[in-house]
Amino acid sequence: MKKLLFILIITLFTNSIWSQEDIIVAVNLQLQQKYNFTPVIDIEATTVKSQGNTGTCWSYSASSFIESEIFRNTGEMIDISEMYNVRHTYPLKAWNYVMRQGKTQFSEGGLAHDVLNSVKINGLVPESAYSGLQNSSTTHDHSKIVPELQVVLDDFIKNDKNSKHQNWRKSVDSILDISLGKTPKEFIYNGAFYTPKSFLEMTKFETSNYVTLTSFLHQPFNTTFILNIPDNFSNGIFYNIELNELVSEVDNALKLGYTLAIDCDVSEKTFSSKYGVAVVPKKMEDQEKCLTYIVEETDISSEFRQQEFENYNTTDDHLMHIVGLVKDQNNKEYYKVKNSWGTNSDRIGNDGYVYMSKPFFKLKTISVMVHKNGLRENIKKELKI
Repeated sequence: MKKLLFILIITLFTNSIWSQEDIIVAVNLQLQQKYNFTPVIDIEATTVKSQGNTGTCWSYSASSFIESEIFRNTGEMIDISEMYNVRHTYPLKAWNYVMRQGKTQFSEGGLAHDVLNSVKINGLVPESAYSGLQNSSTTHDHSKIVPELQVVLDDFIKNDKNSKHQNWRKSVDSILDISLGKTPKEFIYNGAFYTPKSFLEMTKFETSNYVTLTSFLHQPFNTTFILNIPDNFSNGIFYNIELNELVSEVDNALKLGYTLAIDCDVSEKTFSSKYGVAVVPKKMEDQEKCLTYIVEETDISSEFRQQEFENYNTTDDHLMHIVGLVKDQNNKEYYKVKNSWGTNSDRIGNDGYVYMSKPFFKLKTISVMVHKNGLRENIKKELKI
């Protein structure tokens, strides 16, 4: 490349029709580098799926996370059902909405700990036992389910004893059974009979082994708190640590062979599933360029992160699965993040994975879920884990 650049400069200087500005532009173009990623850490994960027209990324990310944990525990890669735990979580969201008399959000959204809460009570089933697809459908679409459920719940809240949905729980279950199917009480997997609970036991997945980490300034570090975000309907507990420590814990977990479920904001133009990258360019004019070329990124402070959270520029709008680490040709590291938007190459890059820079992670991550053994000993001691 240096030889080509030298020839270009000599050629331009000897051509009188080129101005000094033209030369500078041409040289800058030569210096631009397209991304060239190489793997650093690559932890086993199941194939990328599509959540379809649903807001159930929380179950897809957590289920993929569980699948990698099962593989780490047993050496067996099992495709578990995302919709099984969605089916069990929707009624809990409905109960929360009714008990709060409709003065809270009722949506398809949730968080990774909602899946673990469901697994603890209801167990696990493989995709082959419960797909959540009805009437020969091949893709998920929940666009009508939540509105239909909300009609039932709002009628009960508004009319109370005069409601035609006095037994709203039964109405909710009926809608979900029709839309997603009844959950199995027993099934066959690899020639053996299981219940959801015995299947969970076989996978050696223990829900008590996992913690959720975050980093915010409105709560003391090295303490736990309930993070007030719209999808935390179940009042999940978060461990609060310093921002650089959060990055260090992710790096440490990956080096030890543990993946992480991530809740983050993907609303920025510089998060691109099409190009498979997520970065935070320092210059506004690089917002398009950064999707294909390496650019200088912004240094993210805890104060700036907090500001973006409090002004709603960072929200809990998407969950994914961190399964590794890659680096570009300048040895800059990016997290390898498994998404749940499918692998259609017409609109999805990197086979459904997104390479997320650490500045983007620091700015846009709400939280990560990880096995306790993936944490450094000093952090476990400080957090009393």
